[in-house]
Amino acid sequence: MQTPAHAGRLITPAMVGVALVLLTVPLWIAKVGLYQYIGVEILIWAIYALGFNLLLGTAGLPSFGHGAFFGIGAYAFGLTQFHVAANLWVCLLGGILAASLAGALVAGFVARRRGIYFAFLTIAFGQVFWFIAMKARNVTGGEDGLLPIARLPADFGIVSFDLTGNTALYFFVLALFLATVVALWRLTYSPFGRVLSAIRQSELRAAHLGYQVVLFKMLAFVVSAAFAGLAGSLFAMAQGGAFPEVMALHYSGYIVMMVLVGGGLVSFWGPVIGVVVFLLARDLLGAVTLTWMLWFGLLFVAVILFKPEGIAGVFQDLRRRFSRQPAAPAQPAARSTS
Repeated sequence: MQTPAHAGRLITPAMVGVALVLLTVPLWIAKVGLYQYIGVEILIWAIYALGFNLLLGTAGLPSFGHGAFFGIGAYAFGLTQFHVAANLWVCLLGGILAASLAGALVAGFVARRRGIYFAFLTIAFGQVFWFIAMKARNVTGGEDGLLPIARLPADFGIVSFDLTGNTALYFFVLALFLATVVALWRLTYSPFGRVLSAIRQSELRAAHLGYQVVLFKMLAFVVSAAFAGLAGSLFAMAQGGAFPEVMALHYSGYIVMMVLVGGGLVSFWGPVIGVVVFLLARDLLGAVTLTWMLWFGLLFVAVILFKPEGIAGVFQDLRRRFSRQPAAPAQPAARSTS
């Protein structure tokens, strides 16, 4: 992943532009034939994808069972609501902590492995958590899921916001999405993120430079799981329940496809692009044909074969091409006057 020009900033022009666009979504989304809830869904999956890309795009660690942490966050949100406190902040914290602890447990086993062994172990652990969710009926509800999970109000003490409507929930999730963007941007381009990038290039070289590679891989895994837990918590609240399906292997595959198609390997914003493309393809193509996944799968194959950098890579190529054109004639003139 290349270092952007504004990597050292807390808030970048791209963040401001994205925020302004997303703030207007409820005003026009229905006019273009989409429904309000898809905006909520896109933001939730974008949080999930950005957190996942800390592992795949920044550290080069292929976790193919990451849906487990998304699902654990969803179940923990509901169980906290039912048995601890019906408070939004407590429930969100419960979902994040549960996913983080599960991530730490898995990281303890997989962090010393590389490549295909790392990937297979994450699949195995993901299937274990999915099996537990399916069979622990007294806790999770089994195949029926954990129901009903309420959309709790966002209580700030002096003021409380009702989140039962999709528009209100959208703005709440948008606030958490923007906070996630800022946090992961700073983390990705911090010294910690640079060590992860070094691990992606060569674990052996990073170890020779004195970095504790296993520790950094574990930390990256736990942080990524925490953001998956946050996204899962929001998903449970939005859906009104937690279901084992989101922990299944194919759901873990969805997040990998989103990140790769969007260009998470070369761009911080790639996962967001991938989420938008995937969910719009699901809804727009799904309205025309039941085989929409076939067409998205073909897009995925085309990206892997012809443009592994994804959609964000295409945008970067176009930007470099157009930025080069006006700069070429100006350079000789500048040298001749000096």
